Amino acid sequence: MCRSIKTLRPPFQDETTDADIHAAALQYVRKVSGFRAPAAHNAEAFDRAVAQVAAATADLLASLQVRGRPTG
Repeated sequence: MCRSIKTLRPPFQDETTDADIHAAALQYVRKVSGFRAPAAHNAEAFDRAVAQVAAATADLLASLQVRGRPTG
């Protein structure tokens, strides 16, 4: 749970996959919630949060403009 979330934008990473984004979102939600794996009664909220963070991350990465690199 204490692993750092890696930077997903260029030039740190040229290609970011959905799996990379999901892993970062999962690490974030684990850190914020304090749960590595939620109890059954929290699983839906936990999974929904991971999906929302992943979607926001994908949107952010698609919107960033990095100097000297093509967008999107």
